[in-house]
Amino acid sequence: MAFLFDRFVAEAQLISIRAQGAGGQNVNKVSSAIHLRFDIPGSSLPDAMKERLLQSADGRITREGVLILKAQQHRTRELNRQDAYERLRAILEAAAIEPPLRKATRPTYASRVRRREDKAQRSGIKRARGNRGEE
Repeated sequence: MAFLFDRFVAEAQLISIRAQGAGGQNVNKVSSAIHLRFDIPGSSLPDAMKERLLQSADGRITREGVLILKAQQHRTRELNRQDAYERLRAILEAAAIEPPLRKATRPTYASRVRRREDKAQRSGIKRARGNRGEE
């Protein structure tokens, strides 16, 4: 199924940056981490997928609708690039699945009776806490 999303993944913009964290003498010279930027509103994704992505509570999506992934798990730029693409594909595949519609249901008669009984018992407890006259 990942091959279906390859054309959308190709719309992503890659930027090489220096990775964070501890490293050796080479760490300050090599830009092995990858920033992947994917403009959701400007992409050729179907409108329903765009809407699901933009409505998600993913903190990696900016107010402008740009998804930003940072890949720095590996030591080489190529492995980080593949990792970023795989993560983007996973996000797109998850957004492609349309959530099932909720069917409206009604509470059963027994649950309505239970609710009223619990409500009456609770109100009785609260009424007993009230004024008890002059003591």
